[in-house]
Amino acid sequence: MIGPRWLVPLAVAGALVVLLPLAGLVSRVGWSEFGTSVTAPASLEALALSLRTATIATLLVIVLGIPLGFALRAMRGPWRALVRAIVLVPLVLPPVVGGLALLYAFGRRGLLGDALGGSLAFTTAAVVLAQTFVALPFMVVSVESALAQRSGRHEAVAGTLGASRTRILFRVTLPALGPALATGAVLAFARALGEFGATLTFAGSLAGVTRTAPLEIYLARETDPAQAAALSLVLVALAVAVVAIAYRPGSRR
Repeated sequence: MIGPRWLVPLAVAGALVVLLPLAGLVSRVGWSEFGTSVTAPASLEALALSLRTATIATLLVIVLGIPLGFALRAMRGPWRALVRAIVLVPLVLPPVVGGLALLYAFGRRGLLGDALGGSLAFTTAAVVLAQTFVALPFMVVSVESALAQRSGRHEAVAGTLGASRTRILFRVTLPALGPALATGAVLAFARALGEFGATLTFAGSLAGVTRTAPLEIYLARETDPAQAAALSLVLVALAVAVVAIAYRPGSRR
């Protein structure tokens, strides 16, 4: 469908809102020092920590988000909208508020501080938990939306043939949801990789322990702008690659 011509300048303006900041970032990169900046010990340590924690967080998102998406889809009545809003609130919650919520739940004086034998705050586990908190809704939304498009006919046929619910889940439903699950997983990974506010508030910024790449960029922007710009460009490239994979042609088929 082709819209009216007056949409074109608005579309161009919208594209510039995205492209100009990226162009500004590229213009600040010192290309002669790019390799040195990216391979600096602090940059490599922070990037490795980000990739490691984001991968673990994505696995947790898959394990927890798929059942949660099924549960939301199965719910009926007026409570469904409220529960769905609560589950998806990390999508719109200010990151610092999310970090404070995690701190008050899992910190030393939090709701579960004593039960956890101390505190998760300011540990690598806190980074993973913060990333999982902000990335979980992406999987939930993907699963719930994909289930809404299914009639359940194939599951019903499998049930009449004597298949158990678990067998139907793993042999019929999940394979059919494959593209949606892949999209939810890669978007969750990208969100976890770029998490900053909740991580800083809940996990702090300890080198080698909780200082992820976004935190390293934040600290380096004052002392070494070239390193901050170079590491930022690496994260941009990773984000573009992840989004391209998630929304490649045929991924929704």
